[in-house]
Parts: sequence; structure tokens; C-alpha cells
Amino acid sequence: MILLIILFTCIPVAFVGGIFFRKVFTEKLLGSAEERVSKILDKAEKDADVTKSKIILEGMEEVHKFRNTSEAEILERRREIQSHGNRMQKKEEILEKKIESIEIKEKSIVKSLQLAKERLAESEELKSCQLKKLENISKLTKNQAKEEIIQLFQEELANEKALKIKNFEEELKNDTEKIARKILCTAVQRYSAAYSTEETVSVVTLPNDDVKGRIIGREGRNIRAIENLTGVDLIIDDTPEVVSISHFDPIRREVARRALEWLIIDGRIHPAKIEEAIEKAKENIEKEIKSEGERASFETGIRGIHPELIKALGRLKFRSSYGQNILAHSLEVAHIAGLLASELGINVNLTKRCGLLHDIGKSMTFQVEGSHVDLGVDLARRYKESNEVINAIASHHGGEEPKTKAAVLIQAADAVSAARPGARRDDLESYVKRLQKLEAIVSEFEGVERCYAIQSGREVRIIVSPEVISDDKMVKVAYDICKKIESELSYPGQIKINVIRESKISNFAK
Repeated sequence: MILLIILFTCIPVAFVGGIFFRKVFTEKLLGSAEERVSKILDKAEKDADVTKSKIILEGMEEVHKFRNTSEAEILERRREIQSHGNRMQKKEEILEKKIESIEIKEKSIVKSLQLAKERLAESEELKSCQLKKLENISKLTKNQAKEEIIQLFQEELANEKALKIKNFEEELKNDTEKIARKILCTAVQRYSAAYSTEETVSVVTLPNDDVKGRIIGREGRNIRAIENLTGVDLIIDDTPEVVSISHFDPIRREVARRALEWLIIDGRIHPAKIEEAIEKAKENIEKEIKSEGERASFETGIRGIHPELIKALGRLKFRSSYGQNILAHSLEVAHIAGLLASELGINVNLTKRCGLLHDIGKSMTFQVEGSHVDLGVDLARRYKESNEVINAIASHHGGEEPKTKAAVLIQAADAVSAARPGARRDDLESYVKRLQKLEAIVSEFEGVERCYAIQSGREVRIIVSPEVISDDKMVKVAYDICKKIESELSYPGQIKINVIRESKISNFAK
């Protein structure tokens, strides 16, 4: 019990004592902290004053330096401005002097112009007086005299021009071998524009008219089978013992023609047999195409042609232009170009290769759109032909500039092959119109009495009036006629111009 009383008595005393000691300790701590803070503040104020004074001093130094620099720059600028002003003043003085000089010269020029005008007026008056005197003496007006003089000059110049042309031609004939080769290459470079009327109908002869009914078949099944399998039009009309096959593609026409001939010989005409005959015809034509391409390559002695180009060459056998077979034409061009190349010392094998392949694009014209030149260039590039061959194909109709001698020879050989007599045929109407236009062009020239187109339009004989056309003028007349025909008329090959001047004198003995 006593312990409890002591315990309860000590606890409040200890609590009150703890509070007292805590208060005293806290006040001590606060006092020391305030002293520290005041010391720190005093030190900070002193440091701030020192830093401030340093900054002020540095700023004053910078201002002083900037002021000195600015004053120096201002002085320099003032000197430059003063120097520029002095230069401008000198230039103004020089300009004033030049203006004064120009004004003096202008006054002098005005005086000179006035004097020139007065003298010109005097000379015009004198000239008019002289013209009047000349008109009175010559009994011709000014315009009449001018026309007469111009006419005389024209006649003299025409004679001189004709003589120069004649002399030039003689010089060319006697020139070096190089010019002779150039003349040989360019003399035959005439070609016809690509325009062809292809045959589109093949005819099959029948043993008798009874076969027509078998070809048609029950309800037309046989004729429909042939047309569907080949793509051609089978024409069976009243023409006795004849069936016509029409299509623009000559290979399809040939397949249908051969199949129909075999069916007629076999006698069994029904859809199954028709299909068999057409397949057999296609196989045979494919073999023939390859065989013809290889034959063309062997005949020209050209090796290393791609197999696809060989097939394309074989397909040319079934193409024609103006009635001329394209494969035969290509072989002919290759041989002619090879002969020209051997004469001129050019690579013969390369020239023959260019000639054989120059129309290769015509094998694709029924399958792909485009001109045969563009298609031929594409084929040659696709199958790795040389640049010389590609250029010869691209330039043989003038679409591109020939870059090699072989390309020029192909142009010449192509023109020779197409223009030789009998090589190509034309329809009668266009042929007659061309001859009429040829004679009409020649008849327009002054002094031409009569003209005749002969040798199927490959030669024109012109009879001129001897009173109007002299011997010297004949050369110029022939030259002018050639140029006009070349510019106004389209024709294959070349046209020879013969000018004939004949003087006849008649008298009577009595």
C-alpha cells in the first residue's frame, strides 16, 4: 500500500519535472539557433556587399570597354562616310563634264543631220531629174526598166546555175573512191512507203458441186466446225466447183485450205475427222515454217540465229506485199546487200544478217498491234541481236537515222528488191492515177511541149521547145523536174528523167 502511495506520488512529480526540463532545454536550443541564424545573415550580408561591389566594378569596366570600342567604330564609320562622300562628289563632277560633252556632241549631230537631210533632198531632186532624162532617152518607165533588167539577170543566173550543176556533176564523177562509194550507197536509196494490199482469200477447187453439200453437212455442222476450229470464213456460193476461204491471217487460211483438201481427198467429212485434219494441217505447217526458216538461214550462210527468229522467218513465207512474197523479198535483200557490201569492202555476213531480218516484224503483225518496224526491233532485242542489226531494222524505212554502212545498204537493197520490174504489182486504178499525175507534174514546166510516162512509170521522156529551152537550161529543167516529182509524188523505186531538145529546119527547093 505504501508502495502504491509512493508510486502515485512520484509519477506526477516526475512528469512535472520532465516538462520543466524540456522547456528549459528547448529555450536553450532556440537561443543557440537564433544566434547561428544571425551570424549567417551577417555573413551573407557581408558577402553580398563584396559580390555587389565586384559586379559593379566589372560592369563599369565592360561599359568603359564598350564605350571605347563604339567610339572607335563611330570614328571609322565617319571616315568611311567622308571618303564615300568625296568619291561621290568626284563622280558628280565627272558626270557633269560628260553631260556637257554629250550636249556639245548632240548639237553637232543635229547640225550634221540637218545638213544630211538638205543634201539628201538635193540628191533626190537630182535623181528624179536624171530618171526623167533616162526615161526620155530610153522611152521606158522606171518599172519597165526594172523588170527588163531583172529578166536579163534571171536568164543569166539560170544559165550560170545550169552550168554549175553540170560542172559539179562532172567533178563528182571524177572524184575519189570515197565519194564514189557514197554515191553508190545514196543513189539507190529510194523506197516506197509501207502500203500493202494483202490477199485475204484462198480458193479450193472441188471435184464436183456435190462435195459442197458434204462440206456444209447436216444443218451446217461441218462448215461450222471448220470455221470454229480455224477462225476463217468459208464461202460457198454459186461459183461452180469452187469454195473460198477468207481471213486476214494467211497461216489460218493455209491451215483451213490444207485441211479441206485432205478431207475432200479422204471423202469422210464429219466433225471428228475435220478436227483431226485441222490438227494434222497445223503440225505440217509448223514443220514447214521451221524448215523454211532454216532454209533461209542456210541459203544466206548466216549462223547463230535464235530458234524463235528462225520460226518468225519461216512464217514470212505466208506473207506478201504488193504480191511479193516477204520471205523471198528478205532473201533477195540479203543477197543484194551482201553483193553491195563485198563491192564496198563492208562486213558481208553482218550486212546479210541485217537484210534477212529487216522485215522480221511482219511475221507478228497479225498477232500484235504495231508497225512491222517496231515489232521487228522488239523481236531482235528480245533474242539478243546486235545493235547493228537492230539499227538496220529500225532505219530501213527511214524511221530512224542509219548509224552504220550496213543499215544504209539495207535501205538501198530493200528499194532495189521492191522496185525491180515484176517484183510487185499494184492495182490498175492507182497505177493509172500515178502515171497521170506524173505527166501532169512535168507538163506544168515552161517550155515542155510533150511528155510521156513509159516503162510502167519508171521513165519520163520530155520533149521541150528549142526556142524556149537552151542546151544549158536543159540541165536545170531536168533537175527542177526531179525535185518536184520527189516532193509531190509517192512511187516505188526511182524515175528516170529524159529531156529531149530537137531543132528541125525545113526548106523547099523550087
